[in-house]
Amino acid sequence: MWGVNQGLCVIMLGLMLGTDIGESMRFELESGKTKCIAEDINAKAMSVGKYAIVSPDGVPLSDSHKLVVRVSSPKGNSYHLGDEVDSGTFAFTAAETGDYTACFWANRHKPPVKMTIDFDWKTGVAAKDWTNVAKKGQVESMEFELKKLYDSVIAIHEEMFYLREREEQMQQLNKETNSKMATLGLFSLLLCLCVVGLQVLGLKKLGLGWWCGDDRDELVDGGTNGGYSGDDRGSDADPSPP
Repeated sequence: MWGVNQGLCVIMLGLMLGTDIGESMRFELESGKTKCIAEDINAKAMSVGKYAIVSPDGVPLSDSHKLVVRVSSPKGNSYHLGDEVDSGTFAFTAAETGDYTACFWANRHKPPVKMTIDFDWKTGVAAKDWTNVAKKGQVESMEFELKKLYDSVIAIHEEMFYLREREEQMQQLNKETNSKMATLGLFSLLLCLCVVGLQVLGLKKLGLGWWCGDDRDELVDGGTNGGYSGDDRGSDADPSPP
């Protein structure tokens, strides 16, 4: 089972590499003629290329050996234009999927001559070293975008820590508030109990004093009304002897 999976991985890797590598070639171009090479590139894929006129025999090239090179998209948008050059490089990110063409046109000569052109065009995985040939503006633009993304990530990270710290502060504040409310509630309960106790004690004292005062008044009134005076006893006795 492991061998089958390993074989499938190797085949898939080979297909990926075969699809993304592109092509490197050397061809001849007669003066006054045009030759176009097409490459199928997926959208958002990076593509790099380099070309140069070479001398198979090692003889220095004449200044008249110049090329006009144009790289265009399937919709005709130009990604690279080299005018009267003997070598050059290009790099771009595909905006749409389709066949991208690189066309070479050689200046007219009398008599006609043939130029040998070395052309290397890579896309996908093989274009990972595109920074060696990419334009400075593209590199600076990507660097600027990466810096913006990095700053955004740092800001989000700091905001998360700030929110976490605020959450901890709110939890601590809730705990302190609950503790203070519990203490205040207990103090209010004790105060109410003390007031109730004082009121009960005061009512008891007031009721006992009122009861004792009524008893004394009744005793005084009873003694005054039930006693006999000397005049009454004398008037009741018979003054004359029998």
